[in-house]
Amino acid sequence: MKIFSIFIVLILFVTSCDQKEVATNNNIKTICNPLNLSYRFQLDEASRREAADPTVVVFKNEYYLFASKSGGYWHSPDLVDWTFIETDEIPTEQYAPTALVIQDTMYFMASSNSIYKAIDLNAGKWELAATIPFSVVDPALFLDDDGRLYFYWGCSDKDPIYGIELDYHHNFKPIGERVELIYADTRNHGWEVPGDYNTQLSNAPWIEGAWMNKHDGKYYLQYAGPGTQFKSYSDGVYTSENPLGPYQLAENNPFAYRPEGFATGAGHGSTFQDLYGNYWHIGTVTISQKHMFERRLALFPTFFDDDGELYSRTCFGDFPMIIPNRMIKNVDELFPNWMLLSYNKPVLVSSELKDFQKENLNDEDIRTYWAAEGSSDTEWAMIDLEQQCDVHAIQVNFAEHNAQVFGRQVGLRYRYIVEVSSDAENWKTIIDKSAANSDYSHDYTALNTIENCRYIRIRNLEMPTGNFALCGLRVFGVGNGNKPEIVEKLAIERDAENRRSVKLSWSKSKDALGYHINYGVSPEKLYQNYQIYSDTSVIINSLNVNKSYFFSIQAFNENGISKSNVLLKAD
Repeated sequence: MKIFSIFIVLILFVTSCDQKEVATNNNIKTICNPLNLSYRFQLDEASRREAADPTVVVFKNEYYLFASKSGGYWHSPDLVDWTFIETDEIPTEQYAPTALVIQDTMYFMASSNSIYKAIDLNAGKWELAATIPFSVVDPALFLDDDGRLYFYWGCSDKDPIYGIELDYHHNFKPIGERVELIYADTRNHGWEVPGDYNTQLSNAPWIEGAWMNKHDGKYYLQYAGPGTQFKSYSDGVYTSENPLGPYQLAENNPFAYRPEGFATGAGHGSTFQDLYGNYWHIGTVTISQKHMFERRLALFPTFFDDDGELYSRTCFGDFPMIIPNRMIKNVDELFPNWMLLSYNKPVLVSSELKDFQKENLNDEDIRTYWAAEGSSDTEWAMIDLEQQCDVHAIQVNFAEHNAQVFGRQVGLRYRYIVEVSSDAENWKTIIDKSAANSDYSHDYTALNTIENCRYIRIRNLEMPTGNFALCGLRVFGVGNGNKPEIVEKLAIERDAENRRSVKLSWSKSKDALGYHINYGVSPEKLYQNYQIYSDTSVIINSLNVNKSYFFSIQAFNENGISKSNVLLKAD
């Protein structure tokens, strides 16, 4: 490593993750990634749930969500509560679905050469609309504001993202020849290098998952890499003045990136506007333990800045987030400031299996889990928050230990009760799912009233399959202590030979639970972020070789987030 030129900006620098007033539960709707959906068990071994490669389309004031291998699709009036529509009239067993509204009709396509149109969306009724003369993987349809239709596709560790125009007036016939639009460039783009931490320099990435948006006359061609099984799975973006290029790399890349935290990954998604004009990016979360394609979905607020740079804000991207009912001015309006209370706190359980210990219950790693010895109603788990806290929300994340379910089956359901206490003797039920008929494996509940308590206990009543097992019992709210102090002595070393890589180190902040690093290619645009717990150093390998970067850091704990007062530059 070589220390490059670094300067310090001696002014208070506050990022959009700084804490504002704590929101109450009244009159707000919140979500928490991974999204709270009925993820389907797949049809083949090993028994596991999956949804990935999502497309969200707005149609007649509702949101429609399509995802790979889901046996149907979902619709929602508000991005919070989703209703599943099962259908076999479109190829839901093919990967990477895309959808588009043309002249008040919804069209659908997955990885093949067939295009379908909806007859009755909410009843799952479709019919074949056209067959294009070649098959594709990872398709995306884009209707320009002049009425011309463009088609993008590609999923390869060798080939590029392609584009072509289609004539939907004449059976979606191709117009002209396909155009090569985006190739991988791992020599210069650290985020395209394979591996959880972008370290597999000898391997080629998978460049895939095209998506297109147009904003203020500019075209934003998005793509995913380096591979869906990696925590570094992210979406990059190129821009052009024309839908078929030529395209240039945008300044901010990747624009959707979340390699650390509980729900990691943000790649192969779609970017859309809600009913109020706010932009969102929905992407793929990796688990990839039982199977490489064991995946979930996550939603992130997304923006175009004044210079037209596209960015998704994934800062605290798996904490509760407000879904607004109006056009927002900035991302601060979406963060209720409910902090994580449960990380690495003492845990007691009714029983545990070897290699699936109770410590996995709250280690903030979706890839590990605690499993009880059985699935009876005598199994339970309890977290000691170690102090009285105001609890606002709880996310119960189930794991499929010894699952033997394939496909969607009638009667799958999780039934459980969550209780709270101040003394571990007198308990109050705050979540009662004893009569539930749903199988939400990442079941998030924002409480109707704030509960001041120290102990959280979940009691199993019924599992849909296998042992009672949890990959995360996550508790959110506000502690009664102090926020951490400002982080001091931030230092940066950028690798002289591999400029894709940078090492950051700092002094431990008093009372810090973890740290959030914000960085970007200009002081005013720290759109990238990286979250870690406990450690006081990190190596980030996702940089653009040809760019200088600016960095700041914040500490956080159960009580809030520190300010940032240091901004460093690494040339």
